Amino acid sequence: MLSKIEAKYIQSLYHKKQRDALNLFIVEGVKGVDELLNSHFKVQKIVAVDQWEHPLMGKAPLERVSAETLQKISGLQTANKVLAIAEQQMVQPEKPTKGKIILALDGIQDPGNMGTLIRIADWFGIDTILASADSVELYNPKVIQSTMGSFIRVKVGYGNLATLLADSQVPIYGALLNGASIYQQPAIQEGVLLIGNESKGIHASLMPFINSPVHIPRIGGAESLNAAVAAGILLSHLIKQ
Repeated sequence: MLSKIEAKYIQSLYHKKQRDALNLFIVEGVKGVDELLNSHFKVQKIVAVDQWEHPLMGKAPLERVSAETLQKISGLQTANKVLAIAEQQMVQPEKPTKGKIILALDGIQDPGNMGTLIRIADWFGIDTILASADSVELYNPKVIQSTMGSFIRVKVGYGNLATLLADSQVPIYGALLNGASIYQQPAIQEGVLLIGNESKGIHASLMPFINSPVHIPRIGGAESLNAAVAAGILLSHLIKQ
């Protein structure tokens, strides 16, 4: 039985201020918790219904609850059998290095977009993301949910992108309307793909660092593309086996 105090404690972790104060975050759902338990993250507590079982569930204290109780403390519209509380891991942002492809995100505000961008990076084998300080935080529950476990394999470091991209020793590809067609861009082995804010694009202060602007030619009448969709298309042409 989960006490009212414990329930309120878990619900408080859906708020950034409390997550930051306690250095914790929430992962929900069977797949997410499976990935978490198989990762290097330290799990503090698991709350699950009787039907949920896992070979590694002994890694953390387990609290069995009813489906109704899980739904009450869940941040999802429909709770999915299990919820886990884990310790955050802080990543120090690093300047781009030669021989590596990274994704840089400027002012991404939507949690779903951020989570999907992390998932896309994971799909293309990119293990490092640099995010501007005003981008949505990695440990936002909606971001974590949208990554579908990819947050475990992709390091996201937050910082000043202008400082991090200054004097880069690798090409910086910026998603710009006046860039070269991505369909004519050869595959790359190193570099930074910079994706801008969903509505404002790339900040003016970062424009001087872009030495390889690229764009996706428009065929139809849509005004713009979702940031994550654009990143997926660009990476599919920049990274080829």
